Amino acid sequence: MNEQTVENGAVQGADLEQQAALFRREFTAIRNEVEKVIIGQARVVGSVLTAMFCGGNVLLEGVPGLGKTELVKALSRVLELDFSRIQFTPDLMPADIIGTNVMANKENEGGSGGGYRIEFRKGPIFTQLLLADEINRATPKTQSALLETMQEKTVTVSGRTYQLELPFFVLATQNPLEQEGTYPLPEAQLDRFMFKVNVPFLEREGLNEVVNRTILKRSQPIGKVIDGKRIMELGKILEQVVVTDSVRDFACRLVLATHPHSEFASDEVKNFVNWGASPRAAQALIKAARVKALAEGRVHVAHEDVQAWAVEVLQHRVLLNYDGQAERIDVAQLVEQIVGNLIKM
Repeated sequence: MNEQTVENGAVQGADLEQQAALFRREFTAIRNEVEKVIIGQARVVGSVLTAMFCGGNVLLEGVPGLGKTELVKALSRVLELDFSRIQFTPDLMPADIIGTNVMANKENEGGSGGGYRIEFRKGPIFTQLLLADEINRATPKTQSALLETMQEKTVTVSGRTYQLELPFFVLATQNPLEQEGTYPLPEAQLDRFMFKVNVPFLEREGLNEVVNRTILKRSQPIGKVIDGKRIMELGKILEQVVVTDSVRDFACRLVLATHPHSEFASDEVKNFVNWGASPRAAQALIKAARVKALAEGRVHVAHEDVQAWAVEVLQHRVLLNYDGQAERIDVAQLVEQIVGNLIKM
């Protein structure tokens, strides 16, 4: 290795360190701004921001009234993204989401007669930040209308494909499946959510602060921190964060450990799991770990960064068998056990 190569490597390393410091400042500024509105949900806010910087979609699950919708609205303001909201109901149709072809009058040209033409009217999916509110209250047919868009960032209607403006994110909320009037999401759609985030009920201090800021009108205004173009620029920094072979293999073993027939599967997985996480989960673990490293000012990923997001990445991708459902196995706890077992190996 010559002196020029060493010098170039040092310059690149110093530049990455600077970019990591910048990423950390902006990530922290966004999180602090959102937390002016979303009280007592630091983990939830951090999870959603992490997924968004990876270009991923997020499924937020919790009982009504916990601020899931307000979180998405706050993000649209802080990140200055075009925002649309779709309230999912049992009678919602796919065309209500993606749009439809309609017959419109032709404009008269040169005083000639009119006529009709087919025109595509875009639906609310043509935005940058789409809130799919209570997504599991719509039928599976309507839920599946989002499949192409969540993966490809495109919409195809009547053989024509439309490219959505980037960045594009789907942030969906759903009520617990035990509630009446809900439909489980198809496995293919669940896999397209990078994170599933459980939104817990507030503690006493957080609940008091919510009442203080809303009912007593002591809320804090929030403003723009960055825009969509800057999100895309910061996302490119992730590709430069160092991931060693050991860390990558740990993420892969973690995903394999969710499969009952894998050599890494625990007795609990073998007894209660029907199918494990997909390769998308391994990709999501590495991407999320890179964001965590940058958010803490580091340019390399540690095993702990992968462990930190295991529950959010894996819990919705692990499907229980009949015995697991009968025993009411908590998948989040099962994922934590899997992580613990791998650490001991």
